[in-house]
Amino acid sequence: MVMWCGAGGERLDMQQRIAASILGKGPHCMPRWVAGLPCSRTGTVPSNRLFSRTFVPRQSRTARAGSTQLSFDSPNGLPLRLLRRMESFWSGRHRDNRSLIEMLQERGIIKSKRVADVMEQIDRGFFVPERNLAYVDSPMPIGFNATISAPHMHGLCLELLEDHLQPGMRALDVGSGSGYLTACFALMVGQQGHVVGVEHIPELVQQSIDNVNSCKIFDLLAAGNLSFHLADGRHGWPDEAPYDTIHVGAAASYIPEALVKQLKPGGRMVIPIGDIFQDLQVIDKQSDGSVKEWSATSVRYVPLIGKNEQIGY
Repeated sequence: MVMWCGAGGERLDMQQRIAASILGKGPHCMPRWVAGLPCSRTGTVPSNRLFSRTFVPRQSRTARAGSTQLSFDSPNGLPLRLLRRMESFWSGRHRDNRSLIEMLQERGIIKSKRVADVMEQIDRGFFVPERNLAYVDSPMPIGFNATISAPHMHGLCLELLEDHLQPGMRALDVGSGSGYLTACFALMVGQQGHVVGVEHIPELVQQSIDNVNSCKIFDLLAAGNLSFHLADGRHGWPDEAPYDTIHVGAAASYIPEALVKQLKPGGRMVIPIGDIFQDLQVIDKQSDGSVKEWSATSVRYVPLIGKNEQIGY
């Protein structure tokens, strides 16, 4: 079955994808339950402008897409099958970071022991606003219309990039948010490597620095092996280029040429591409400078846009 991600980086199945295509055209107007996040019993979404529209439940209504029928007959007006999935999902809160990683391994999401070790060492609890919800496999808002992706999406990206995050290598994280994945990169490339996080919201840059200073790799930040910069990530960070790895945490309409130029021959970039429907594209740069592009999975990310657009999004 084709999988995709909800706004902020959460995988949903094809039935939920169909529901999203019927009921909304983007993360800003998708009902929050479609994105795998909770809505209130009245259907009014909490005040995060990424989910600022209101979904008004109606009982006993049916949406059809081809031969697929979704029956909206639960007390909350949600499709019963989606509601059961949501209940199953939210029962998956884990007591600590280690149990979360073990769950991702048991489900086959994380296959690499190295990736599992890194995610276990970088405690997600330091990088989210509400630590009591840190170990739920779900995206979470971090302020300023930004999100931290779900843990399973972090695991997927780390596995795609693992061979390009060897000790001594260089990595760029565009849209570094609260700094979680940037910190994972830094631990993987070690004291001989260098990782750059680029974020255009000044408060999130400072938040990233504070978060890293709270976890076990604070010494890499102090030594300059890890750095965060205030900039428009669509232009990358040419001062430290070229990079073995580039990760982009928001969806672009096209692959930014500046990022391709900053990717080292033999390097790899992972970037969501698309508007309503998106794919997590893997860009492999060849020794002659040409690129090979392939899709890892269908996804749903917030858009890669300018600061003023994001704040008013």
